[in-house]
Amino acid sequence: MYKISEFSVMTGLTKETLRYYAEVKLLEPAFVDSKNNYRYYDDGSCFLAILLIKLRRLGFTIQEMISVMEDESFANLEALLLQKRKLIERQMEELQGQIDEIDAFLESGKEVES
Repeated sequence: MYKISEFSVMTGLTKETLRYYAEVKLLEPAFVDSKNNYRYYDDGSCFLAILLIKLRRLGFTIQEMISVMEDESFANLEALLLQKRKLIERQMEELQGQIDEIDAFLESGKEVES
């Protein structure tokens, strides 16, 4: 078992993030000492924390992360990842379109200067 401060260092999640994740039932401590309210995490918590970090890095919202965590079989995870991938592809296309517009605008300005 790891105290919240130890677990924070292990995972890179701040203590505040861990408290918030516990509050929204995303990643609850494995044990809370009733005498001093210290939170303790175990190795299973570490696996879940790594998954949450990865999901967050991939742009998942808190609600999407909760959806993944509620499905303990993770059967829905592949579908959510594919959905997220399509969204990112659309965003990339939109951004490329904006870059193309900027480039065209800059080129049109150069032609006027000549």
